[in-house]
Amino acid sequence: MSAPDPVATGGRFDLIEFATRRRVTVAMVTVTLVLFGLISLSSLRVELLPDLSYPTLTVRTDYEGAAPAEVETLISQPAEEALGVVKGLRKLKSVSRTGQSDVVLEFAWGTDMQQAGLDVRDKMETLQLPLDAKPPVLLRFNPSTQPIMRLALSSKQETGDEADAVRRLMELRRYADEDLKRKLEPVPGVAAVKVGGGLEDEIQVEIDQRKLAQLGLSLDSVIQRLAQENVNLSGGRLEEGSQRYLVRTVNQFADIEQMREMLLTTAGGAATSGGDNAQLMSAILGSRDPTVIAALRGDAAGGGGASPVRLKDVAQVYQGYKEREAVIRSGGREAVELAVYKEGDANTVATADALEARLAEIRTRLPADIEMTPVEDQSKFIRHAIADVKLDAVIGGLLSIEIGSESEMTKVLQPSRRNRKMIRI
Repeated sequence: MSAPDPVATGGRFDLIEFATRRRVTVAMVTVTLVLFGLISLSSLRVELLPDLSYPTLTVRTDYEGAAPAEVETLISQPAEEALGVVKGLRKLKSVSRTGQSDVVLEFAWGTDMQQAGLDVRDKMETLQLPLDAKPPVLLRFNPSTQPIMRLALSSKQETGDEADAVRRLMELRRYADEDLKRKLEPVPGVAAVKVGGGLEDEIQVEIDQRKLAQLGLSLDSVIQRLAQENVNLSGGRLEEGSQRYLVRTVNQFADIEQMREMLLTTAGGAATSGGDNAQLMSAILGSRDPTVIAALRGDAAGGGGASPVRLKDVAQVYQGYKEREAVIRSGGREAVELAVYKEGDANTVATADALEARLAEIRTRLPADIEMTPVEDQSKFIRHAIADVKLDAVIGGLLSIEIGSESEMTKVLQPSRRNRKMIRI
């Protein structure tokens, strides 16, 4: 008969006996499991909440001053018709609100989102949008989600009068829009950076209704001329052999002075009747503006030298700011906020680390009178939660070892029933 396995006692497998007698085997198995566990841990995504995001893309178009019904008719519906044929699209919905349109595209699971984004961009080029609408922006995140990081920009200098405070807020907003936003959006894992607060630049045109009436112009004609002279439209595609070119019609104002010099009409280029002359002479007598008088005299001359009427003759054009929808404060002072959103499949902690590295570079070149303060960082809470889980795992492992050791010691110290019977005999 073969000798009984020393590891088996009474037909029962003894794990403790096996571990003590075959130490090399147990050590190799343990090291292998730990090694594969560490490899898996390094590639594990770390998130605040379970990943419940769908493969979605959002096309956002801003149309300032438009009512929701107008946004739906002029932007949302044409966008739905153009984007509804994208390959892999499972569901399409749009949200139209005052001054903004969001078209959300939900794709089937397993869809290549990089290719889907390229297809959506191609379809967006064919959209015919109102001239006042901003170009559509493709976002790889759900607008209803929360940003992973918030930053506040504020001025270190004490503001004096109201004009100085307005100037500082405009500079902060301009610096956030034109500099910081462009530096943070290329960071791997970042989907978008939204800027809020401060005072956003806006070119304002204040028209003198009296001058318009004296020149026989209407407000609609001025608005139409501004739209005609400020054009940036897609002209389609041009194919030449194996090359494909995107054609755009670009004729935008370069600066405020160019807007002021915009030609509205030419006065005095045609003969006028007697009744018209009477009206013109009455307008000349009632006007005190030299520019208007010169233009009206050109009309009254009938066929003389034409006098051009420019925008600066009937309106004041200057750099202003948009009406504020929200006021953001940091440390009791008005500030500008930067909200950073991550892509749907990005790692929150890794994205936050990449952002911190980029912010460290930005802080070295930050203007001396601007202070950048972190307001919220989701990765910190996640790191604390992971640290707590690791600590709980270590404590649980130590307690398990302690309980197992005490149980085994109790088993060794207590005599078996057979030994107790032999002692009684």
